[in-house]
Amino acid sequence: MKKEYKIISELIEKNSKALDVGCGNGELMKYLFENKTKDIRGLEISKKSVQNCLSKGLPVIEGDAENDLIQFPNHSFDYVILSQTLQAFLNPETVISNLLRVGKKAIVTIPNFGYWKVRLELLIKGTMPVTKNLPYEWHNTPNLHMCTIKDFFIFCEKRNVKIVKSLALNQDKISEISFKNLKYKNIISELGIFIIENK
Repeated sequence: MKKEYKIISELIEKNSKALDVGCGNGELMKYLFENKTKDIRGLEISKKSVQNCLSKGLPVIEGDAENDLIQFPNHSFDYVILSQTLQAFLNPETVISNLLRVGKKAIVTIPNFGYWKVRLELLIKGTMPVTKNLPYEWHNTPNLHMCTIKDFFIFCEKRNVKIVKSLALNQDKISEISFKNLKYKNIISELGIFIIENK
């Protein structure tokens, strides 16, 4: 079980209504279903992954978040979760806007392109970095819009999105991110985990 999933679970109130966007094989959904809430749904673009989820008894809809989130009514979920998927969208801004329309709160996790190992690999090798959280090479990556923890802070600030809670994950160590330590956390953190809502 990914440490990230346990953190997400801790951020969700018990028996909340949740939607996992880009739920993949349903690993996070299953964990939340068993530990936090039975009222969870998934949205996934891959037909194979949807079938995999359904075979586990998980309620998943086949769909593309960029086009199909529009079908969900306003505030139809307490939490909408987007785990390490934001960077794969053509228009991340539209996706964030829809997450905050559909959910009262959104939990977004991003692989941090500002992480020191990523910077070092690019500096020394001169090639696009390959890490645990960024496992693809430049030619086969689904990632279109790489961003850093600092980029995400700036993005939210400019768009009047409130960051309710921000956490950094480095291996198994979790720490809070604030404007005061943002520069430092942007260097030492592999993953950023955010709860956001509309101001």
